[in-house]
Amino acid sequence: MNPEDVRQYLLGLQDRLCTLCESVDGKAKYFEDVWNRAEGGGGRTRIIADGQVFEKGGVAFSDVRGHALPPSATVARPDLAGKGFRAMGVSVVHHPLNPYCPTSHMNVRFFCTDGPNPVWWFGGGFDLTPYYGFEEDAQSWHQAAQTATGSYYEKFKRWCDDYFLIKHRGEQRGIGGVFFDDFTEGGFDQAFAMMQKVGDAYGPAYCEILRRRKEMSYGEREKEWQEIRRGRYAEFNLVWDRGTIFGLQSGGRTESILMSLPPRVRWVYGHQPLAGTPEAKLLSHYLKVQSWVK
Repeated sequence: MNPEDVRQYLLGLQDRLCTLCESVDGKAKYFEDVWNRAEGGGGRTRIIADGQVFEKGGVAFSDVRGHALPPSATVARPDLAGKGFRAMGVSVVHHPLNPYCPTSHMNVRFFCTDGPNPVWWFGGGFDLTPYYGFEEDAQSWHQAAQTATGSYYEKFKRWCDDYFLIKHRGEQRGIGGVFFDDFTEGGFDQAFAMMQKVGDAYGPAYCEILRRRKEMSYGEREKEWQEIRRGRYAEFNLVWDRGTIFGLQSGGRTESILMSLPPRVRWVYGHQPLAGTPEAKLLSHYLKVQSWVK
């Protein structure tokens, strides 16, 4: 096991994603915020905003150390409570300006405990949150997920669908993708390879969709709907997301943890879209768990 190999991969992944997304936007550039953690480690957070495609986005690398794992990281492993740890990863969220372009999220991460016999695992995944549904986009997104994860796809897809459920509303956050955690299968090299396949698949799959949708015309109706649905995104991240909870419980950097929140949202009491509209179809069809790979 060599955590330094993981670190170098993650730094390179952050660079590649930023270059790719800047090329799709054509205007905005990421600005970088390098930070250090008092307890150990640090990271570099890159934010893009007010672009032609991206209203707000972030690609954050972190490599932090701590004296004791927080409760959110030891729910399934109570024997590790109180152990020192190292956690590193790349977290990505992009909120496009055009409502016909979906929000996307990706995270790949590595954990290991301190000591002579460290316990380690990988995790990661990516998911898509459209505001208007398109069969072509759902299929290409899930095809990329299947190609990346191979025989694990069905398991990781179910895990993603289960994880990104807004439980207090009983609705999916988006159309899913893949998600895995506590992954050690095949030993370090194979588990690391799985994380890399997921990390490498995200950017091309997402940018393919952005290129299809970024020139579509829209008006105030579409922006209002986008902002209402962004409210659901914010609810999930603040109430249920394990990464957010881990970051806050471990004394993480608040600005980096909350970079995932959209820039503009709204909550309209009891809002329901009119029957037969594209907005209603998002809820009745696209946000229902189903097989997208034909």
